[in-house]
Amino acid sequence: MNAQTQKEWLDQIQEDIIEPSRPIVDPHHHLWRHRETPYLLEDLWADTGSGHNIEQTVFVECAAEYRSDGPKAMRPVGETDFVLGVAQDSKKGGPGHAQIAAIVGFADFMLGEAVAEVLAAHEEAGKGLFRGIRHAAGWDASQAVRNSHTNPQEHLYADPAFRAGFAQLEKFGMTCDAWQYHTQIHELTDLARAYPGITIIHDHFGGPLGIGPYEGRRSEIKAQWKRDVADLATCPNVVCKIGGLAMPINGFGFHKNAKPATSDELVAAHQDFYHFTIDQFGPDRCMFESNFPVDKQSISYPVLWNAFKKMAKNYNEDEKDQLFRGTAARVYRLEVV
Repeated sequence: MNAQTQKEWLDQIQEDIIEPSRPIVDPHHHLWRHRETPYLLEDLWADTGSGHNIEQTVFVECAAEYRSDGPKAMRPVGETDFVLGVAQDSKKGGPGHAQIAAIVGFADFMLGEAVAEVLAAHEEAGKGLFRGIRHAAGWDASQAVRNSHTNPQEHLYADPAFRAGFAQLEKFGMTCDAWQYHTQIHELTDLARAYPGITIIHDHFGGPLGIGPYEGRRSEIKAQWKRDVADLATCPNVVCKIGGLAMPINGFGFHKNAKPATSDELVAAHQDFYHFTIDQFGPDRCMFESNFPVDKQSISYPVLWNAFKKMAKNYNEDEKDQLFRGTAARVYRLEVV
């Protein structure tokens, strides 16, 4: 659906904002100029300004605005150029307008040690906002599951060339956002143990799939997911972004309904994933994330954050502040406003 049709669909669900003054860092969103569904600063502000107190955000790579010429390895730096301009504009918005405070880009770790040149270019282009790399690794044998936009190979995390490139992050003090599917979490654990000096942010619960060959197997998949997440949590260099479960690949089907999800519906469907992850990692290693506009296919921004606040209701104030702001600010080295 186009942007206007999507807005009309989302606007069918209206909820009072829970704890509207709570300061929030949204550590995961994208920006792009897609013709049918563009998501630029005004779109981000329309969401972040819809009732919750979103003070800062973190942009995460999505293959937007790559350079059209020059060495292929360097073309992703164009995304950092693009986002820096938007981030600078976001600082002019004043109170009530979220600031893009950090950038996570893409570099091909399969370049091995040569990726250091790309990391240095991102760092220079980011003018102090660049924080790390996401080289998406989502791979599945089924044609029903769309592999990551980086077109990764199977067992990417174990490839010697990938690891040689990944190791360069430590020299730059950069983080790694890790995005793969639930069948690959154990491979990420092995990578994390091999490089304890690199902070890894586990995106979207590790992508528990619910489509194709995984449809109708939620109990079985969740049991294995819990075992793998518990093992991953033993790696002190790993933190978790908790969100991104409203994507169609997760199989909950909200995007197919006549109306989008309510916060209560999202809580009922997803809360076990959230509470288990927080129990394993602790609030100081977890951060709520919107994953917008991808999760916008299922739920509106204000309703999504209402769901997060409902799921956090039994944590104490310090724990809530970690989940909504503190962990993200520490991991991405943000200056809290």
